[in-house]
Amino acid sequence: MQNILLALIPIFLLISLGYFLKRIKFPDEQFWQYADKFTYYVLFPALLIYKLSTASLDGIDGVNFVFSALLTIGIITVLLMIADKIMFFFDGPSFTSVYQGSIRFNTYVFLALTDAIYGDSGLVLAALLMTFLIPSINVFCIGIFSIYASSDKITFISFIKSIFKNPLIVGCIIGGGLNFLGISLVSPLEKTLSILSAAALPLGLLSVGVGLHITHLKEVKFELFSSVFIKLALFPVLIFFVAINLGVTGLPLLVLVLFGAMPTASSAYILARELGGDLKLMSAIITMQTLLSIFSISAILMLLENYQIP
Repeated sequence: MQNILLALIPIFLLISLGYFLKRIKFPDEQFWQYADKFTYYVLFPALLIYKLSTASLDGIDGVNFVFSALLTIGIITVLLMIADKIMFFFDGPSFTSVYQGSIRFNTYVFLALTDAIYGDSGLVLAALLMTFLIPSINVFCIGIFSIYASSDKITFISFIKSIFKNPLIVGCIIGGGLNFLGISLVSPLEKTLSILSAAALPLGLLSVGVGLHITHLKEVKFELFSSVFIKLALFPVLIFFVAINLGVTGLPLLVLVLFGAMPTASSAYILARELGGDLKLMSAIITMQTLLSIFSISAILMLLENYQIP
């Protein structure tokens, strides 16, 4: 329990610091916009290339590991659509925001916590998961928007381009490709990536804090509570049982559960804005999940600590 708290508290203190810096307007808003872009397009790809290119990938059964997450997302998608038909009756824009809040994950928090708790071995598994889940989740979300928000703003071609232009996916592919081909980075380049990697997680977590909007929580709706429950409680429990039944054990199982417990991604707001989601609800979901996740993740990790992982 103590080790879990020691890993979690610094992560959420950095997020809190980011929110505090935004409140006192230091540095100004423009700085954080550029810092977020720099983190997304430079620091995190550097981290993924460095970690994946130098990691040991032997003995990793990636098929069931990745399929466990995809199957869980598929189950939640079906359950949420059925529940909306017979119980919730959300309007279209609200449903899309609830859905994004239920299946997306914050990559910054995920990578930071995986690194803090499970080290480089966990980080490699997290990167492998991200390579397949980032495009897959976007497919799920855009499909839901096409059904519930009648959006035609994204074509198949533009979607494919967005996937291959995603710097996190590019970083995973480059790092994994170098590892698979047995190509070692020259020493100066490897050290440069190592230095950049060290800055990725703290700056990314500060950006998460900057992105919080506490004022949007005033308009509390049932949709908000539904999304919070599904993402922070149902998702990690469901992915645990799905993974167990698919034969996933050990560290991969722990990483999957941690993935399932992540708060939703800040990028969900961007997609909601582009495709006609409920923006205030989406912002409230992102903020509420991020604030509550420190307690839900702590509880889930403590339960896992007492469970004998095979």
